[in-house]
Amino acid sequence: MKNAECKRCLNKFNPKDIYTIQQFQYRKSPSYEWTREFFDVLKIGEWDSFCETCIRHYAQISNDAWLKSCKN
Repeated sequence: MKNAECKRCLNKFNPKDIYTIQQFQYRKSPSYEWTREFFDVLKIGEWDSFCETCIRHYAQISNDAWLKSCKN
């Protein structure tokens, strides 16, 4: 049953396919602390639900922001 809703695109999807920013705690960089602060600015909490497409989008923009901050 598709009753979970993505916070970004508002599409419905199966609850077993929920992604949260907590998935980012397993990447090597940036740190999860930095990631949480980045998403706090975007008003995204650790338990907000996203579909796979949207979580990939946020993975890319957070990584781009991290790389940009490293250059400064």
